[in-house]
Amino acid sequence: MDVMDVMRFTEIEHKFLVSEQFDVAAFRGLVQALDPPPLRRFTLRVLDRYFLTEHGRANRYVIRHRYDAVLQHLTVKALAADPEVRTEINLDLGQHAGDQSAAVDAFVQQLGATWRGDITKDIEVWEFPQCEIVRYQARSGNRSVHCVEFEAVHTASLEEALAVLERFERATGFADATRTLESLVDLLFPDFQ
Repeated sequence: MDVMDVMRFTEIEHKFLVSEQFDVAAFRGLVQALDPPPLRRFTLRVLDRYFLTEHGRANRYVIRHRYDAVLQHLTVKALAADPEVRTEINLDLGQHAGDQSAAVDAFVQQLGATWRGDITKDIEVWEFPQCEIVRYQARSGNRSVHCVEFEAVHTASLEEALAVLERFERATGFADATRTLESLVDLLFPDFQ
């Protein structure tokens, strides 16, 4: 088995809650000044539709349908006490067929969905060879959070991934910040379970 296969269905990230007064311009400057510079930077509006089934409730996972201008995924995402390291399995639904929300709704209905919640995110993404930095505001109904996430990508081990996160957090002023242990679902839907 390829070393990268061990990490294939594992998401390793740190999420930090920031205030509405967070200095976005200063943060952008820090990220853009990193050496080497980001491979790509973009902004995007994302719709994440989350579903919970009885099986998901019992086994601590949600199903997410993500649809935006770049991708469309159906995801099984673990609900971990600490979301630093958790299972995330993405199926690429592709953009060629357009929004597949109706098919996803029918699919999860057959799985016995008992709950659904929608989250809209306005995101700004910086992609580096081993890290993705995302700053965003996420909203659902009258609830809203502002976050910065660091996700290790293309790493061969948990140790390497955590070292990548530490390096990027230190370089952008987050090394001493307290990361949140709550997922977006927990933050925006505190009573969903």
